[in-house]
Amino acid sequence: MSVLGELAATEPELRAYAVEDPGAGRFAGASLGAERVRVLEAVYEAYLLHYREPRVFQGLDDDLRLLAGDALYADGLARLARSGDLEAVAELAELISRCAQAHAEGRGETVEALWSAGVAALSRS
Repeated sequence: MSVLGELAATEPELRAYAVEDPGAGRFAGASLGAERVRVLEAVYEAYLLHYREPRVFQGLDDDLRLLAGDALYADGLARLARSGDLEAVAELAELISRCAQAHAEGRGETVEALWSAGVAALSRS
């Protein structure tokens, strides 16, 4: 099962909305380790649920999309916190915050650069 397939199974309440084959994922080829890739895919899917088109889930109304995104943000951060790498947790939380701020300020076009910088920072920690 792909990392994105695992995400579809994360929350039992969301399984009915899961895409049959969401693909390999954005970070599948990254040399970050399996758990770090899983964390990034969860947080990126959460970002997509909040601001763009999700890859893993379809057919959710706006409220459920927001809640699903929050659940995946929490899942990603909790998994990373279990590793004990507090610097990485702070970096990921900052990435989430910067993306939200960019969208709130109408600078959604800057988000890709934020993700690239965040992934680079997480690969160093």
